[in-house]
Amino acid sequence: MTPEPWPLRHLTLRTPRLVLRPDDDEGLLELVSEAERGVHPPEEMPFVVPWTDDVGHQTLQYYWSERAQLAPEKWTINFLVRLDGRVIGMQGFAATNFGILREVATGSWVGLRHQRHGVGTEMRAAVLAFAFDHLGAVRARSSAFRENTASMRVSERLGYRPDGTQAHVRRGQAGENVRLLVTPEWFVRPPWTLQVEGVDACRPLLGVPAQ
Repeated sequence: MTPEPWPLRHLTLRTPRLVLRPDDDEGLLELVSEAERGVHPPEEMPFVVPWTDDVGHQTLQYYWSERAQLAPEKWTINFLVRLDGRVIGMQGFAATNFGILREVATGSWVGLRHQRHGVGTEMRAAVLAFAFDHLGAVRARSSAFRENTASMRVSERLGYRPDGTQAHVRRGQAGENVRLLVTPEWFVRPPWTLQVEGVDACRPLLGVPAQ
């Protein structure tokens, strides 16, 4: 039989409320529509790259480029997060030389109208459980500007610890980004079990040794 050309299309993570799947073109159109409704108050900028200042075809091109460059040595999976069948945000999940370092990094956003309902915590917990329990990761990293209290609280709830800071320029002004680190031992697990489908066929594409 011919090998599956894009096994990521079968990868699915399920939590009690959410379904996370790698991006596809139809879902990306929903994602852009959600971003256009608002991701944060306009006077704030929680992202190192201020992409929400110009949502549109550039957003699609960015996600397409991430998908096109995916390789075992360096990859980013942009999980579309669905609630009740609708795309409400994105959970990024990336690694470089994962087969050697066993380390991942995460970044995410949720549409403004869906915030403050625990969705951000649930989707981050999903990819952490996936990384530690299904891929064998030994570390996961994240970061947030110090004033991004929502993101910082998600990290605190899940067991991240501070791992230094880094200065960035946002909209022409300096900002302090707090680096965060969590390991399987520190991870504060949710009261539910993650359901995963389609991971085995994805392992070679992600540089993960077969189990």
